[in-house]
Amino acid sequence: MKRGSVQFSPVLTIAIAQLFGTSLWFSANSAADDLVRTWGLTAANIGTLTAAVQAGFILGTMAFALLGLADRFSASRIFGLAALLGAGFNAWFACLSGDFSAAIALRFAVGVCLAGIYPIGMKLVISWAPDRAGAALALLVGMLTLGTALPHGLRIAAAQWPWQYVMAGSSVLACAAAVLVLCLGNGPHLPVRRHGAPSPGNPLRAFRDRRFRAVAVGYFGHMWELYAFWTVLPMLVARSSLPSVFGGLSISTLAFAIIGIGALGCIAGGLLTRWVDSAGVALGALTISGTCCLLLPFAADALSPGWLLFFFLVWGATVIADSPQFSALAARACPPTLVGGALAIQNSIGFALTVVSIALASTYLGELGLKTSWILLPGPILGILGFLLLRRRPA
Repeated sequence: MKRGSVQFSPVLTIAIAQLFGTSLWFSANSAADDLVRTWGLTAANIGTLTAAVQAGFILGTMAFALLGLADRFSASRIFGLAALLGAGFNAWFACLSGDFSAAIALRFAVGVCLAGIYPIGMKLVISWAPDRAGAALALLVGMLTLGTALPHGLRIAAAQWPWQYVMAGSSVLACAAAVLVLCLGNGPHLPVRRHGAPSPGNPLRAFRDRRFRAVAVGYFGHMWELYAFWTVLPMLVARSSLPSVFGGLSISTLAFAIIGIGALGCIAGGLLTRWVDSAGVALGALTISGTCCLLLPFAADALSPGWLLFFFLVWGATVIADSPQFSALAARACPPTLVGGALAIQNSIGFALTVVSIALASTYLGELGLKTSWILLPGPILGILGFLLLRRRPA
Protein backbone atom coordinates (compact mmCIF):
# COMPACT_ATOMS: atom_id res chain seq x y z
CA MET A 1 0.00 0.00 0.00
CA LYS A 2 1.45 3.37 -0.99
CA ARG A 3 2.15 5.91 1.72
CA GLY A 4 0.41 8.56 -0.31
CA SER A 5 -2.93 6.76 -0.17
CA VAL A 6 -5.92 7.83 1.91
CA GLN A 7 -4.80 8.59 5.47
CA PHE A 8 -7.02 6.01 7.08
CA SER A 9 -5.87 3.18 4.81
CA PRO A 10 -2.68 2.32 6.78
CA VAL A 11 -4.68 2.19 10.00
CA LEU A 12 -7.28 -0.08 8.40
CA THR A 13 -4.50 -2.32 7.05
CA ILE A 14 -2.94 -2.65 10.51
CA ALA A 15 -6.35 -3.29 12.07
CA ILE A 16 -7.07 -6.14 9.65
CA ALA A 17 -3.62 -7.56 10.30
CA GLN A 18 -4.34 -7.33 14.02
CA LEU A 19 -7.55 -9.33 13.56
CA PHE A 20 -5.75 -12.00 11.55
CA GLY A 21 -2.74 -12.15 13.86
CA THR A 22 -4.68 -12.30 17.12
CA SER A 23 -6.82 -15.15 15.77
CA LEU A 24 -3.96 -17.26 17.16
CA TRP A 25 -4.88 -16.22 20.69
CA PHE A 26 -7.92 -18.44 21.23
CA SER A 27 -7.47 -20.84 18.34
CA ALA A 28 -7.09 -23.81 20.71
CA ASN A 29 -10.31 -22.84 22.50
CA SER A 30 -12.23 -23.29 19.26
CA ALA A 31 -11.05 -26.92 19.27
CA ALA A 32 -11.76 -27.50 22.98
CA ASP A 33 -14.55 -30.03 22.50
CA ASP A 34 -12.47 -32.04 20.04
CA LEU A 35 -9.42 -31.95 22.30
CA VAL A 36 -11.47 -33.19 25.24
CA ARG A 37 -12.81 -36.02 23.13
CA THR A 38 -9.72 -37.07 21.15
CA TRP A 39 -6.95 -36.27 23.65
CA GLY A 40 -8.92 -37.14 26.79
CA LEU A 41 -8.41 -33.67 28.26
CA THR A 42 -10.49 -32.12 31.02
CA ALA A 43 -11.92 -28.64 31.31
CA ALA A 44 -9.04 -27.81 33.67
CA ASN A 45 -6.57 -28.90 30.96
CA ILE A 46 -8.20 -26.55 28.47
CA GLY A 47 -7.89 -23.78 31.05
CA THR A 48 -4.21 -24.60 31.40
CA LEU A 49 -3.72 -24.18 27.66
CA THR A 50 -5.38 -20.76 27.83
CA ALA A 51 -3.28 -19.79 30.84
CA ALA A 52 -0.13 -20.82 28.95
CA VAL A 53 -0.93 -18.28 26.23
CA GLN A 54 -1.49 -15.56 28.83
CA ALA A 55 1.77 -16.44 30.57
CA GLY A 56 3.68 -16.37 27.30
CA PHE A 57 2.19 -12.99 26.44
CA ILE A 58 3.11 -11.57 29.85
CA LEU A 59 6.70 -12.79 29.60
CA GLY A 60 6.97 -11.62 26.01
CA THR A 61 5.73 -8.10 26.70
CA MET A 62 8.04 -7.82 29.73
CA ALA A 63 10.99 -8.89 27.59
CA PHE A 64 10.08 -6.44 24.83
CA ALA A 65 9.76 -3.63 27.37
CA LEU A 66 12.77 -4.23 29.61
CA LEU A 67 15.15 -5.05 26.74
CA GLY A 68 13.88 -2.11 24.72
CA LEU A 69 13.25 -4.31 21.68
CA ALA A 70 10.02 -2.50 20.82
CA ASP A 71 11.92 0.78 20.43
CA ARG A 72 15.24 -0.51 19.05
CA PHE A 73 14.02 -2.35 15.94
CA SER A 74 11.57 -1.81 13.11
CA ALA A 75 8.03 -2.26 14.43
CA SER A 76 6.75 -3.69 11.14
CA ARG A 77 9.53 -6.30 11.05
CA ILE A 78 8.89 -7.30 14.66
CA PHE A 79 5.18 -7.68 13.90
CA GLY A 80 5.84 -9.69 10.73
CA LEU A 81 8.35 -12.03 12.36
CA ALA A 82 6.13 -12.56 15.41
CA ALA A 83 3.11 -13.36 13.23
CA LEU A 84 5.06 -15.87 11.14
CA LEU A 85 6.56 -17.59 14.19
CA GLY A 86 3.18 -17.64 15.93
CA ALA A 87 1.63 -19.22 12.82
CA GLY A 88 4.32 -21.89 12.86
CA PHE A 89 3.88 -22.75 16.54
CA ASN A 90 0.11 -22.82 16.12
CA ALA A 91 0.35 -25.16 13.10
CA TRP A 92 2.75 -27.37 15.05
CA PHE A 93 0.12 -27.67 17.77
CA ALA A 94 -2.37 -28.87 15.14
CA CYS A 95 0.04 -31.66 14.22
CA LEU A 96 0.26 -33.02 17.77
CA SER A 97 -1.53 -36.21 18.74
CA GLY A 98 -2.13 -35.94 22.45
CA ASP A 99 1.21 -34.77 23.87
CA PHE A 100 -0.15 -32.37 26.48
CA SER A 101 3.25 -31.16 27.71
CA ALA A 102 4.25 -30.21 24.18
CA ALA A 103 0.85 -28.55 23.71
CA ILE A 104 1.43 -26.32 26.76
CA ALA A 105 4.88 -25.34 25.50
CA LEU A 106 3.55 -24.48 22.05
CA ARG A 107 0.67 -22.40 23.40
CA PHE A 108 3.17 -20.58 25.62
CA ALA A 109 5.30 -19.88 22.53
CA VAL A 110 2.24 -18.53 20.72
CA GLY A 111 1.66 -16.18 23.67
CA VAL A 112 5.23 -14.89 23.42
CA CYS A 113 4.70 -14.23 19.71
CA LEU A 114 1.47 -12.37 20.41
CA ALA A 115 3.56 -9.91 22.44
CA GLY A 116 5.07 -8.90 19.10
CA ILE A 117 1.64 -8.48 17.51
CA TYR A 118 -0.76 -6.69 19.87
CA PRO A 119 1.43 -4.00 21.55
CA ILE A 120 3.54 -3.54 18.43
CA GLY A 121 0.35 -3.12 16.42
CA MET A 122 -0.56 -0.23 18.73
CA LYS A 123 2.84 1.37 18.11
CA LEU A 124 2.39 0.98 14.34
CA VAL A 125 -1.01 2.65 14.46
CA ILE A 126 0.39 5.58 16.42
CA SER A 127 3.26 5.86 13.93
CA TRP A 128 0.72 6.40 11.14
CA ALA A 129 -1.97 8.45 12.89
CA PRO A 130 -0.66 10.15 16.06
CA ASP A 131 -3.22 12.95 15.79
CA ARG A 132 -6.10 10.46 15.76
CA ALA A 133 -4.66 7.92 18.18
CA GLY A 134 -7.93 7.44 20.08
CA ALA A 135 -10.00 6.67 16.99
CA ALA A 136 -7.24 4.61 15.35
CA LEU A 137 -6.59 2.49 18.43
CA ALA A 138 -10.35 2.06 18.84
CA LEU A 139 -10.45 0.34 15.44
CA LEU A 140 -7.40 -1.76 16.36
CA VAL A 141 -8.84 -2.97 19.66
CA GLY A 142 -12.17 -3.54 17.93
CA MET A 143 -10.45 -6.02 15.66
CA LEU A 144 -8.83 -7.67 18.68
CA THR A 145 -12.30 -8.02 20.19
CA LEU A 146 -13.59 -9.73 17.06
CA GLY A 147 -10.62 -12.07 17.31
CA THR A 148 -11.64 -12.88 20.87
CA ALA A 149 -15.17 -13.68 19.74
CA LEU A 150 -13.88 -15.77 16.84
CA PRO A 151 -13.78 -19.15 18.67
CA HIS A 152 -17.50 -18.88 19.36
CA GLY A 153 -18.09 -17.93 15.74
CA LEU A 154 -16.03 -20.85 14.49
CA ARG A 155 -18.05 -23.24 16.63
CA ILE A 156 -21.17 -21.95 14.92
CA ALA A 157 -19.94 -21.70 11.32
CA ALA A 158 -17.50 -24.59 11.11
CA ALA A 159 -18.91 -27.16 13.46
CA GLN A 160 -18.18 -29.99 11.00
CA TRP A 161 -14.57 -29.07 10.30
CA PRO A 162 -11.78 -31.18 11.81
CA TRP A 163 -10.20 -29.16 14.59
CA GLN A 164 -6.84 -29.28 12.85
CA TYR A 165 -8.32 -27.35 9.91
CA VAL A 166 -9.66 -24.66 12.23
CA MET A 167 -6.25 -24.15 13.84
CA ALA A 168 -4.48 -24.26 10.48
CA GLY A 169 -6.84 -21.56 9.29
CA SER A 170 -5.64 -19.30 12.10
CA SER A 171 -2.06 -19.92 11.01
CA VAL A 172 -2.90 -18.95 7.43
CA LEU A 173 -4.53 -15.75 8.67
CA ALA A 174 -1.46 -14.93 10.80
CA CYS A 175 0.77 -15.34 7.74
CA ALA A 176 -1.50 -12.96 5.84
CA ALA A 177 -1.16 -10.49 8.72
CA ALA A 178 2.63 -10.64 8.41
CA VAL A 179 2.45 -9.94 4.68
CA LEU A 180 0.11 -6.98 5.15
CA VAL A 181 2.29 -5.27 7.74
CA LEU A 182 5.61 -5.99 6.05
CA CYS A 183 4.29 -4.52 2.81
CA LEU A 184 2.94 -1.47 4.64
CA GLY A 185 6.06 -0.74 6.69
CA ASN A 186 6.48 1.77 9.51
CA GLY A 187 4.67 5.07 9.74
CA PRO A 188 6.54 8.38 9.50
CA HIS A 189 5.90 9.63 13.03
CA LEU A 190 7.93 7.15 15.09
CA PRO A 191 11.26 6.83 13.26
CA VAL A 192 13.31 3.71 13.80
CA ARG A 193 16.34 4.12 16.04
CA ARG A 194 19.49 4.11 13.92
CA HIS A 195 22.48 1.92 14.65
CA GLY A 196 24.77 3.63 17.14
CA ALA A 197 22.08 6.04 18.34
CA PRO A 198 21.64 6.52 22.10
CA SER A 199 19.51 3.97 23.87
CA PRO A 200 15.85 5.01 24.22
CA GLY A 201 16.17 4.35 27.94
CA ASN A 202 14.31 2.27 30.47
CA PRO A 203 10.57 2.30 29.68
CA LEU A 204 9.87 2.12 33.43
CA ARG A 205 10.80 5.81 33.46
CA ALA A 206 7.38 6.49 31.97
CA PHE A 207 5.84 5.65 35.36
CA ARG A 208 7.57 8.68 36.86
CA ASP A 209 5.07 10.83 35.02
CA ARG A 210 1.93 11.36 37.09
CA ARG A 211 -0.26 11.46 33.98
CA PHE A 212 1.08 8.11 32.80
CA ARG A 213 0.54 6.56 36.24
CA ALA A 214 -3.05 7.82 36.23
CA VAL A 215 -3.70 6.22 32.86
CA ALA A 216 -1.98 3.00 33.94
CA VAL A 217 -4.16 2.69 37.06
CA GLY A 218 -7.31 3.17 34.98
CA TYR A 219 -6.09 0.61 32.45
CA PHE A 220 -5.26 -1.93 35.16
CA GLY A 221 -8.76 -1.61 36.61
CA HIS A 222 -10.20 -2.13 33.15
CA MET A 223 -8.07 -5.25 32.61
CA TRP A 224 -9.14 -6.79 35.93
CA GLU A 225 -12.69 -6.80 34.60
CA LEU A 226 -12.24 -7.43 30.88
CA TYR A 227 -10.70 -10.89 30.44
CA ALA A 228 -12.49 -12.36 33.43
CA PHE A 229 -15.76 -11.16 31.89
CA TRP A 230 -14.90 -12.73 28.54
CA THR A 231 -13.89 -15.97 30.28
CA VAL A 232 -16.98 -16.48 32.45
CA LEU A 233 -19.52 -14.91 30.06
CA PRO A 234 -20.75 -18.21 28.55
CA MET A 235 -21.27 -19.60 32.04
CA LEU A 236 -23.08 -16.46 33.21
CA VAL A 237 -25.34 -16.65 30.16
CA ALA A 238 -26.00 -20.34 30.87
CA ARG A 239 -27.13 -19.46 34.40
CA SER A 240 -29.51 -16.75 33.20
CA SER A 241 -32.95 -16.97 31.61
CA LEU A 242 -31.58 -16.36 28.10
CA PRO A 243 -30.98 -19.97 26.94
CA SER A 244 -34.48 -21.09 27.88
CA VAL A 245 -36.17 -18.20 26.10
CA PHE A 246 -33.88 -17.88 23.08
CA GLY A 247 -33.89 -21.61 22.51
CA GLY A 248 -32.97 -21.27 18.86
CA LEU A 249 -29.69 -19.61 19.80
CA SER A 250 -26.91 -21.60 21.39
CA ILE A 251 -24.87 -20.23 24.27
CA SER A 252 -21.98 -19.88 21.82
CA THR A 253 -24.15 -17.70 19.57
CA LEU A 254 -25.18 -15.48 22.47
CA ALA A 255 -21.58 -15.22 23.70
CA PHE A 256 -20.36 -14.40 20.19
CA ALA A 257 -22.89 -11.56 19.94
CA ILE A 258 -22.12 -10.16 23.40
CA ILE A 259 -18.35 -10.25 22.95
CA GLY A 260 -18.41 -9.26 19.30
CA ILE A 261 -20.48 -6.12 19.92
CA GLY A 262 -17.44 -4.85 21.79
CA ALA A 263 -15.91 -4.07 18.39
CA LEU A 264 -18.76 -1.64 17.72
CA GLY A 265 -18.25 -0.23 21.21
CA CYS A 266 -14.60 0.47 20.43
CA ILE A 267 -15.43 2.14 17.12
CA ALA A 268 -18.23 4.20 18.70
CA GLY A 269 -15.85 5.30 21.44
CA GLY A 270 -13.32 6.32 18.82
CA LEU A 271 -15.94 8.40 17.01
CA LEU A 272 -16.92 10.06 20.29
CA THR A 273 -13.39 11.39 20.66
CA ARG A 274 -14.32 13.97 18.02
CA TRP A 275 -16.45 15.68 20.68
CA VAL A 276 -15.24 14.22 23.99
CA ASP A 277 -11.61 13.69 24.98
CA SER A 278 -10.23 10.18 25.37
CA ALA A 279 -10.26 10.44 29.17
CA GLY A 280 -13.99 11.18 29.18
CA VAL A 281 -14.75 8.28 26.83
CA ALA A 282 -12.61 5.86 28.86
CA LEU A 283 -14.10 6.85 32.21
CA GLY A 284 -17.63 6.77 30.80
CA ALA A 285 -17.19 3.24 29.43
CA LEU A 286 -15.52 2.03 32.64
CA THR A 287 -18.37 3.50 34.70
CA ILE A 288 -21.05 1.80 32.61
CA SER A 289 -19.34 -1.60 32.60
CA GLY A 290 -18.69 -1.32 36.35
CA THR A 291 -22.37 -0.57 36.89
CA CYS A 292 -23.20 -3.72 34.93
CA CYS A 293 -20.89 -5.71 37.25
CA LEU A 294 -22.82 -4.39 40.21
CA LEU A 295 -26.34 -4.79 38.82
CA LEU A 296 -26.17 -8.16 37.01
CA PRO A 297 -27.61 -10.29 39.88
CA PHE A 298 -30.51 -7.85 40.29
CA ALA A 299 -31.03 -7.40 36.54
CA ALA A 300 -31.25 -11.17 36.03
CA ASP A 301 -34.20 -11.29 38.46
CA ALA A 302 -35.95 -8.06 37.48
CA LEU A 303 -35.60 -7.85 33.69
CA SER A 304 -37.43 -9.76 31.00
CA PRO A 305 -35.18 -11.94 28.82
CA GLY A 306 -35.21 -9.39 26.01
CA TRP A 307 -34.09 -6.58 28.28
CA LEU A 308 -31.57 -8.86 29.97
CA LEU A 309 -30.02 -9.60 26.58
CA PHE A 310 -29.86 -5.85 25.96
CA PHE A 311 -28.17 -5.47 29.37
CA PHE A 312 -25.51 -8.02 28.39
CA LEU A 313 -25.00 -6.32 25.01
CA VAL A 314 -24.43 -2.95 26.71
CA TRP A 315 -21.92 -4.59 29.03
CA GLY A 316 -20.18 -6.30 26.12
CA ALA A 317 -19.97 -3.01 24.19
CA THR A 318 -18.57 -0.94 27.07
CA VAL A 319 -16.26 -3.45 28.76
CA ILE A 320 -13.69 -3.03 25.97
CA ALA A 321 -14.49 0.47 24.67
CA ASP A 322 -12.18 2.12 27.21
CA SER A 323 -9.12 0.05 26.26
CA PRO A 324 -8.04 1.98 23.13
CA GLN A 325 -8.62 5.29 24.86
CA PHE A 326 -6.39 4.34 27.80
CA SER A 327 -3.73 3.23 25.32
CA ALA A 328 -3.99 6.51 23.42
CA LEU A 329 -3.71 8.48 26.66
CA ALA A 330 -0.69 6.41 27.70
CA ALA A 331 1.02 7.03 24.36
CA ARG A 332 0.56 10.79 24.74
CA ALA A 333 1.80 10.80 28.34
CA CYS A 334 5.26 9.33 27.72
CA PRO A 335 8.26 10.37 25.58
CA PRO A 336 7.99 9.22 21.93
CA THR A 337 11.18 7.15 22.24
CA LEU A 338 9.58 5.09 25.03
CA VAL A 339 6.14 4.55 23.50
CA GLY A 340 6.70 0.96 22.37
CA GLY A 341 8.29 -0.19 25.61
CA ALA A 342 5.89 1.73 27.86
CA LEU A 343 2.82 0.29 26.12
CA ALA A 344 4.36 -3.18 26.24
CA ILE A 345 5.03 -3.06 29.98
CA GLN A 346 1.59 -1.58 30.66
CA ASN A 347 0.09 -4.48 28.71
CA SER A 348 2.24 -6.97 30.59
CA ILE A 349 1.14 -5.78 34.03
CA GLY A 350 -2.47 -5.58 32.90
CA PHE A 351 -2.45 -9.14 31.61
CA ALA A 352 -0.80 -10.36 34.82
CA LEU A 353 -3.82 -8.97 36.67
CA THR A 354 -6.14 -10.89 34.34
CA VAL A 355 -4.61 -14.17 35.50
CA VAL A 356 -5.70 -13.37 39.08
CA SER A 357 -9.19 -12.14 38.23
CA ILE A 358 -9.84 -15.08 35.89
CA ALA A 359 -8.73 -17.54 38.56
CA LEU A 360 -10.96 -15.95 41.21
CA ALA A 361 -14.01 -15.69 38.95
CA SER A 362 -13.63 -19.26 37.67
CA THR A 363 -13.06 -20.68 41.16
CA TYR A 364 -16.10 -19.06 42.78
CA LEU A 365 -18.50 -19.22 39.83
CA GLY A 366 -20.14 -22.42 41.03
CA GLU A 367 -20.70 -20.97 44.49
CA LEU A 368 -21.70 -17.41 43.57
CA GLY A 369 -23.51 -17.90 40.27
CA LEU A 370 -24.43 -14.55 38.72
CA LYS A 371 -22.99 -12.77 41.75
CA THR A 372 -19.58 -13.68 40.33
CA SER A 373 -19.84 -10.33 38.54
CA TRP A 374 -19.09 -8.69 41.90
CA ILE A 375 -15.59 -10.19 41.77
CA LEU A 376 -15.01 -8.05 38.66
CA LEU A 377 -16.36 -4.86 40.28
CA PRO A 378 -13.19 -3.78 42.18
CA GLY A 379 -11.44 -3.27 38.84
CA PRO A 380 -13.71 -0.47 37.55
CA ILE A 381 -14.02 1.13 41.00
CA LEU A 382 -10.29 1.29 41.70
CA GLY A 383 -9.53 2.20 38.08
CA ILE A 384 -11.87 5.20 38.12
CA LEU A 385 -10.84 6.42 41.59
CA GLY A 386 -7.12 5.97 40.93
CA PHE A 387 -7.31 7.72 37.58
CA LEU A 388 -9.21 10.71 38.97
CA LEU A 389 -7.08 11.10 42.10
CA LEU A 390 -3.80 10.99 40.20
CA ARG A 391 -5.06 13.36 37.51
CA ARG A 392 -6.26 15.91 40.04
CA ARG A 393 -3.26 15.76 42.37
CA PRO A 394 -1.00 18.81 41.93
CA ALA A 395 2.24 18.12 40.11
